[in-house]
Amino acid sequence: MEYDIQQNKPGLLGAVTTLIGMLGLNILTVTGIGQSRRGLLLETQSEGKVKALYAALLEVEAIKVTALRIPTLLDRIALRHGKRLDMAEVNPPTYRFVREELGVLVDFLGDTLLEGGNRIIGIRGMPRVGKTEAAIAACVYANKRWILLSSTLIRQSLRTELLLNESVNSIFLIDGITSTTRGNDAHWSLLEKTLQMPTLKVIEHPDVFVRDGRLDVEFDFIIEIRHFEDDVICMEDIAMSFSAFDMS
Repeated sequence: MEYDIQQNKPGLLGAVTTLIGMLGLNILTVTGIGQSRRGLLLETQSEGKVKALYAALLEVEAIKVTALRIPTLLDRIALRHGKRLDMAEVNPPTYRFVREELGVLVDFLGDTLLEGGNRIIGIRGMPRVGKTEAAIAACVYANKRWILLSSTLIRQSLRTELLLNESVNSIFLIDGITSTTRGNDAHWSLLEKTLQMPTLKVIEHPDVFVRDGRLDVEFDFIIEIRHFEDDVICMEDIAMSFSAFDMS
């Protein structure tokens, strides 16, 4: 349940929670979301009580109910961190973070990895903004094995083959710049096989990776990381000027 505060009266939260309690709904979490919104995680076995709660709250002028539904992953992240994720209305869906929100990003990405499935996630951002560390931390959070197919985490690494047990229940991390500028035919052959595996793949610098044109990739969603909200992510010339090891 989520509502906007229309009139910030003393005791407003107490009145709302009292009504919820009188209807016999269990309150699991209460948190502020932004400056004027509040979210609650409720538990009940009765759909009728939920409808009764909604009908009653419609008559409360001090608040405006904005959501009363089964919680999504984004709802749980908002309740946990007290803010809604910034999502651009584009295709594929794009979620925006700044570096100081890496904790929120790790939770969001980690919960996504827990869901599993055959998905491809892109992470956009300028060098040294935290792309690789966020991806690896999310894998640890999700208790998933992560495999670097290409990376500049310590030094440049390019894989050309997998061990027998690495193709099962693994999350593959790919650096689009490293693969594009340094990958040989054996490396790209491995990438092609990996992208067809029914497991999660995370690709840093997806714009550069797609621009290369060797593989056709459809991303399920994109994550953008900036140092500050007004930073511009400009990767047009990055592949031609690539020389540093630390591009993560």
